[in-house]
Amino acid sequence: MQVPEQWQEHIAQLKQLKGAVILAHYYQLPEIQEIADYVGDSLSLAQKATETQAEVIVLCGVRFMAESAKILNPDKTVLLPALEAGCPMADMVSAQQLRALKEEHPEAIVVSYVNSSAEVKAESDLCCTSSNAVAVVRSIPPEQRIIFVPDRNLGHYVASQTGRDMILWPGYCPIHDRLQKAEVIACQQEHPQARLVVHPECTPEITAMADAVCSTGGILEYVKSSPDRQFIIGTEQGFLYTLKKNCPDKEFFIARSGFSCPDMKLITLPVLAECLEKGQHSITVPEMIREKAAQALQKMLAIRP
Repeated sequence: MQVPEQWQEHIAQLKQLKGAVILAHYYQLPEIQEIADYVGDSLSLAQKATETQAEVIVLCGVRFMAESAKILNPDKTVLLPALEAGCPMADMVSAQQLRALKEEHPEAIVVSYVNSSAEVKAESDLCCTSSNAVAVVRSIPPEQRIIFVPDRNLGHYVASQTGRDMILWPGYCPIHDRLQKAEVIACQQEHPQARLVVHPECTPEITAMADAVCSTGGILEYVKSSPDRQFIIGTEQGFLYTLKKNCPDKEFFIARSGFSCPDMKLITLPVLAECLEKGQHSITVPEMIREKAAQALQKMLAIRP
């Protein structure tokens, strides 16, 4: 993907003028990935946000990612180019709902997936990403009861890997949850030599079929190290750009047509440039919420996958 020269130069000038760094998720449009200073999954974006010396972080992703960057960097300006870029899964649980569940199970520790609001993180003991969710749960004493929010599919996968009996919130990613067994079988019949690699946000029926279940960053590492040449990918189709760029000698097939998150596609080059020009869409998190949420995120960052 060749970013038009006028945009390349314009955004580079704006970055220098504003003292900004651009962080982008793997699901972003190819041109956004190309112009970003760093591209990664939720865990690596959170880590990179704490490492950057830039005064302004432009987070090309969705709101919970920008909130996480702000929670971890209270003294920096965090901008979300498309303020309306949200996450349906994150909206499936509120802090009030989580507090009610905690009252029902006062003995339980709360683990929240980073795909959640700042308010939900503030009600949690630890956060996790799909990269380190298994490691996070394994770090909790085996006799300790666990509430896992908001993704039932990731929670089910973690339970299958750890043997833990967890209280799972019934949330899900509408994009990953939609992948059906029949679609996967049809794709496998069309590409019989291909390995099936899926994200743990897919349903248990799909993860049980897979050769590997990984976060986006984990899928990339799996593919790079695998001797196989063909792969069926069960995650958002924007990630195929990263896979093809890193492994040009291998073939990739999306598990279903239309495997796309519309919120992740709201940030375009003009939207990004306008955000930098005007310094608009600055993310704020009330300090009382930020402090509590930061504790849960920092505990997560201290646990390696």
